[in-house]
Amino acid sequence: MKRITIKDLSKFLSLSTSTISRALLNDKNINPETQKRVVEAAKKLGYKPNATALSLKYGQTKNIGLVVPEMITPFSSKVLQGIQNILYPLGYRVIITQSDENPLIERKNLQLLEEFNVDGIIINLCHETYNEDLYKEIMDRGIPFVFFDRIPSKTLDVSKVVVDDNIKASLVVEHLINTGRKRIAHIMGPSTIRNAIEREMGYKRILTKHNIFDPELIIKTDGMMFDAGENAAKQLLDKKIEFDSIFAFSDTLAIGAMNYLLEQGIKIPEQVAVASFSGTELATIVHPKLTSVQQPLVKMGETAAQLILEKIKDISAPNQTIVMDTELVYRASTFH
Repeated sequence: MKRITIKDLSKFLSLSTSTISRALLNDKNINPETQKRVVEAAKKLGYKPNATALSLKYGQTKNIGLVVPEMITPFSSKVLQGIQNILYPLGYRVIITQSDENPLIERKNLQLLEEFNVDGIIINLCHETYNEDLYKEIMDRGIPFVFFDRIPSKTLDVSKVVVDDNIKASLVVEHLINTGRKRIAHIMGPSTIRNAIEREMGYKRILTKHNIFDPELIIKTDGMMFDAGENAAKQLLDKKIEFDSIFAFSDTLAIGAMNYLLEQGIKIPEQVAVASFSGTELATIVHPKLTSVQQPLVKMGETAAQLILEKIKDISAPNQTIVMDTELVYRASTFH
């Protein structure tokens, strides 16, 4: 069915488009009888205003861009829930794009959002530096950014919502040591994102403190999903590296590793304990349930939305870094 426009109403009523527009906006200078005719005709023909066009007229689109690496796991959807909690009551819409962990796709998504003239962009990047030039260009053109979870290099002054990856990774490793584990493997996230490096640093620091660090136990991955975790566990077994536990960058990597170990007849946690960073239901729907650092994802989204609103209101407002609190939740994957 064809969308009814102001031009259609103009033709139907034999009135100018400017008169129609002013009548629909309750302009006090419009004759009440004319306004009544316009409103009745709009209802009869099924006219719906183009919210984006109206918002542009007044300087804002009321659209916020969201860029995330993936929407497969509950991680991004939980953050989105928080963003919507803040933005929807204020009349904003969220345009969601997915980079598939590919910085080239992320770049195209950002260019698309700029074409849509969004009022701001909230982003969980997939590479620390690859698109930094584009972030700067878009911000210089008046569209503010807020980064969450994964953040750009320190050279870019932006608002950020993060957790203390280094400290929380240290707590996970300390927990594994306290359960009697000494050969703790670390399945890293991609080294192109900052929090993967921060979590590795926390892991190294604690093992070095206890004089049990072995670089052979660090397994680097190129991906973030379950298959990358399976491949990492396979590497450990194929290389005959002795290990009694795993600290994984994410729940997807941890679950992938757990699945492979269980397929090989290795008992969790009796033979190998597994822990990770999480914040989603994935940690609780596997068997055994996964010990993990729980990130407050809904609150993270709400905080990012509040920051972007502040920057929309005043683009020169100081940038802020908000560090969210987390909780290490102990579950069956690390206890006998």
